[in-house]
Amino acid sequence: MTDATSSPQGAPTDAVRRPVLTGPHLRRRYATERRFRMLGLGSVIVAGLILLILLGSIVSKGYSAFWQHYVDLDIVFSEEELNPDGGPVELETLQRANYLALVRDALKQEFPEAAGNRRDRRTLYGMVSPNSDILLRNMVLEDPSLVGTTQTVSIKLSDDMDTFAKGYIDRDLPESDRRVSDKEITWYDHFDGQGRIFATFNVDFFTSGDSREPEEAGIFGALVGSILTLTVTLLVSFPIGVMAAVYLEEFAPKNKFTDLIEVNINNLAAVPSIVFGLLGLAVFLNFFGLPRSAPVVGGLVLALMTLPTIIIASRSALKAVPPSIREAALGLGASPLQVVTHHVLPLAMPGILTGTIIGMAQALGETAPLLMIGMVAFIVDIPQGFTDPATVLPVQVYIWADSPERAFVERTSAAIMVLLGFLVLMNAIAVLLRKRFERRW
Repeated sequence: MTDATSSPQGAPTDAVRRPVLTGPHLRRRYATERRFRMLGLGSVIVAGLILLILLGSIVSKGYSAFWQHYVDLDIVFSEEELNPDGGPVELETLQRANYLALVRDALKQEFPEAAGNRRDRRTLYGMVSPNSDILLRNMVLEDPSLVGTTQTVSIKLSDDMDTFAKGYIDRDLPESDRRVSDKEITWYDHFDGQGRIFATFNVDFFTSGDSREPEEAGIFGALVGSILTLTVTLLVSFPIGVMAAVYLEEFAPKNKFTDLIEVNINNLAAVPSIVFGLLGLAVFLNFFGLPRSAPVVGGLVLALMTLPTIIIASRSALKAVPPSIREAALGLGASPLQVVTHHVLPLAMPGILTGTIIGMAQALGETAPLLMIGMVAFIVDIPQGFTDPATVLPVQVYIWADSPERAFVERTSAAIMVLLGFLVLMNAIAVLLRKRFERRW
């Protein structure tokens, strides 16, 4: 006979029944939860503000690099200067001509009072880019009929005058405290008053290679070098990383040896990137004798650095495929290799691609390992192949950041903006791929 006071079967007795929080206890718990939520929200806000300050600082310093100031000069393509020997105009003679003298003659024609003083002449010539002769040479070589004519040509201002035109140099400061002299300001005002100074989008920043002159420097060479380097990285790291992940996850026996391999892969993902640069210096350059500062070497070094990331991401994607897929394929008579190649790998490919793109984005932003293999060299020419000397965007930023000219400061920030744009684009592609092909089991 059951005790009338005993509780029904399965119901908690008074001794084990959990106490109900009421009054001050409940209010304290709710207050603790509110404080925790507020701390979390505050952390997100602080992180967002720091990010906005960082991006604002970069944009405020670099946006002006996307336009360049020019001055219109009346260039006399003198036949005496371009074809001093007379006779028919030959391309070889035009190539050897002194086109810089044409620019200087145009400046002296505009300000004859500066022609009699050597110091004033040097200051006057410094108002325009010292590489302006290249523009005139290309114009004449493309159209030799310009010889003997006078043309209005837009010439780039020098880096100091361009900086002054953008308002970064205060004209009210004493002459000794600014890089632009009073005479240069007077000459600038003369051109500006005639409407001969104008600003336009700096196309050369995206189509030119590096230069000692800030107004001529561009990122195209570094951009091509980055593309070539990442191509080598992808071609090496993706197939090796995926095959290693498939073997470790699907075929490798679980023993101490494979456990040791997994531990080492996880450890390699945390190794400082400069260690991979030292490895590349010792193996690829010193032992195999590959060319220094070449995209093929940079790609191999970055592939070694990216491999652990791709292997770990690929293994996680393979683990996410339900075992029932494998069991069903095996039950229908498929071999283990067919199960992996026909069923498991296609289903895991979205996650593998996402991890690969994130790894490539990480490789795009690396600088330290590339410095060790010589990709910090000053490269003017655009690389045409995987073995040509080249540099990459992060290293280009490093080179420009070490230059003292104010114009290189804005180009450094502009290159950072371009680099961040590529990183955001690659991460956005990874997110879109994951959203597009993601499957929930």
